Amino acid sequence: MRGLSVTVRDTALVSDVDLTVGAGERVGLIGESGSGKSLTALSILGLLPEDVRAGGSVRLDGVDHELVGADERRMSRVRGRDIAMVFQEPMTALNPTMRIGDQLAEAMLIHKTLAKPAARTAAADLLDRVQLPAETLRAYPHQLSGGQRQRVVLALALANDPALLICDEPTTALDVTVQALVLDLIVRGVVDRSSALLFITHDLAVVATVCERVLVMYGGRVVEAGPVAEVFTRPRHRYTEGLLAASDLETTSRRLTTIPGNVPPAGRFPSGCVFRTRCAHATALCEETPPWTGSETAGFACHHPAGVGND
Repeated sequence: MRGLSVTVRDTALVSDVDLTVGAGERVGLIGESGSGKSLTALSILGLLPEDVRAGGSVRLDGVDHELVGADERRMSRVRGRDIAMVFQEPMTALNPTMRIGDQLAEAMLIHKTLAKPAARTAAADLLDRVQLPAETLRAYPHQLSGGQRQRVVLALALANDPALLICDEPTTALDVTVQALVLDLIVRGVVDRSSALLFITHDLAVVATVCERVLVMYGGRVVEAGPVAEVFTRPRHRYTEGLLAASDLETTSRRLTTIPGNVPPAGRFPSGCVFRTRCAHATALCEETPPWTGSETAGFACHHPAGVGND
């Protein structure tokens, strides 16, 4: 992905996002609600609302055309085969009138991955891999629990061995025990297939568990990126620093740490550094857009980065 932008009626919602996910790599995309994470994912899949436009470039190894601006006929061949997505609410991804086995088989038949008899057998195998019994094949979505439905959606996403799996807050609505199971299944699913994983969440602990590299988004921009261990222990951007401080429940302070203010409405972020109106370290220099410091996969965009001599 190079220079991805998302606009609605000339209002920028996502600006100049660069993102690379290698085969077998697990990358997290974090930030508060309204930061542009989900819009970035929907842009990859060509699923933006009708009045929202994407610009820039999105390419996938093995697909011989640009994804941004591709027509629906081309994108329908890519979705579910080369790129698959697990959404936060599984009921929106499942057909309430079809049995689970039929939905899994259909996913493979549409893309001609397998013939009908083999697809039925593969559907049972997919359910077994996500630890659901064979009886689930004949169940309807409403007959399953939230955790079971999310595992079905994961099986559906992995049915055609996609090169890229995108997960958008897949465990937010689940209890802690089921969340741990689903996360383990996601990691095993992509590792077994050497698939790339783009994992979108606001939960830093989940990213630390699942991902190897992380990108931090705010105001529709990537403000920091790097290996999870480095970013979470030595953050450079002040927004990343604030997120980590707000997540620290072991602090000795009697008051929980928060980031001042609220995330502005989409398209109403300030010019220059998009975080400057909420940053205690902001100066007049922050009215200018900060340059990216570092490499393509590890760096930050901050005029007054955290670190020795800047705190």
